[in-house]
Amino acid sequence: MHSPNQQPDPGAAAAVRAADRAHVFHSWSAQAHIDPLPVAGGEGVHFWDYDGNRYLDFSSQFVNLNIGHAHPRVVEAVQRQAARLCTIAPHFANDQRSEAARLIAEHAPGDLNRVFFTNGGTESNEHAVRMARLVTGRPKVLSAYRSYHGATHTAMHLTGDPRRWPTDTGTAGVVRFFGPYPYRSAFHAETAEQECARALEHLEQVIQFEGPATIAAVLIETIVGTNGILVPPDGYLPGVRAICDRYGILLITDEVMTGFGRTGAWFGVDNWGVVPDLITFAKGVNSGYVPLGGVIISDRVAAEFADRPYPGGLTYSGHPLACAAAVATIRAMEDEGIVEHAAWLGEHVLGPRLRKMAESHPSVGEVRGLGAFWAVELVRDRRTREMLVPFAPTPAQAAPMNELAAACRRRGLWPFTHFNRVHVVPPCVISEQDAQRGLDILDEALEVADRYVDA
Repeated sequence: MHSPNQQPDPGAAAAVRAADRAHVFHSWSAQAHIDPLPVAGGEGVHFWDYDGNRYLDFSSQFVNLNIGHAHPRVVEAVQRQAARLCTIAPHFANDQRSEAARLIAEHAPGDLNRVFFTNGGTESNEHAVRMARLVTGRPKVLSAYRSYHGATHTAMHLTGDPRRWPTDTGTAGVVRFFGPYPYRSAFHAETAEQECARALEHLEQVIQFEGPATIAAVLIETIVGTNGILVPPDGYLPGVRAICDRYGILLITDEVMTGFGRTGAWFGVDNWGVVPDLITFAKGVNSGYVPLGGVIISDRVAAEFADRPYPGGLTYSGHPLACAAAVATIRAMEDEGIVEHAAWLGEHVLGPRLRKMAESHPSVGEVRGLGAFWAVELVRDRRTREMLVPFAPTPAQAAPMNELAAACRRRGLWPFTHFNRVHVVPPCVISEQDAQRGLDILDEALEVADRYVDA
């Protein structure tokens, strides 16, 4: 069945593909080895190609489409703002910018009352780190090995995953540590409580050996996103907050993925009652309808710039179209109970069904998550926990996961895969019926992974 604006047009697909291959340079890709799918449209939790194939979006594109494709309230808000004022420089006051900042601060915890707008998550992390260094006068920032914080210079150095390897010069004042990951504990922990205690002890030792007076900030993803959807043990984030306070170090939480409902709370830190000094955000603030990100700043940090200029800015900081989309998104989330729905999905649909699937598929080592933010970790051997594909696999080594993803797509499900994991991250507005249908498809496709399990 086609939506009103979904009619097959293979000729258009060929034209789009040809122009893309001739002129578009794609990120994270060897250009000669990719063939991007031409997408014709999207609505709700689905998008479709020019051949009439319709996909249930279990990736939320880049885990940013929290309110789904083409939400009418957000589309209308952008259209209305474009007709009135498309752009205005950051040094003016603008009603949509001011209202977006007010709404964001209203939902942020504690005294995080001011917002510096950026164009996305990478810039948000760049500026949060700059603020921390300026406020403390210290050069170093600690970040986790299992992390992703963006692709510009500082953010790429802060990132722990292999995407930093080609450009990491080791000169950016970044020190890395191991965060908690009970399933693959770096601390030989046997319980979540042990993992929490040992991870905190490790972090404090790194701080002591590096010299607390040299460390400006600890930057952590509230729940590690692309690198595993690693939900920390309950005491971990409060423990990190306490360590930072003990040494006068600022705590920056990267909420680019977890912010704005993804975990069933407005911000991931709300699940543990922690108040950071700075929160970085992007993605879900307006579901990516127009690029937008930012840093939510505590009163203490903001006060440092009351009488001295902050040395940073962006031409498109607080762009009116992006902020209008954010205002409409946040109000829709409030009015439609989207954050609460995401929490319900995790507790009553995604979590229970994924745990049931784990019982029937020998390739599933662990499932974990919160809200609409889950990971299925795949293994060749449950006893040894050998990964289905290795860390940073070559294209040949990644074949099992590529086969699994292809099996999902043939059945009409668009998955998010990374290394040996499938991330189940649909739009937070997905219905129980659509969620179950997507899980049915994933359940079938996991038979592909089961074939690689060592007998």
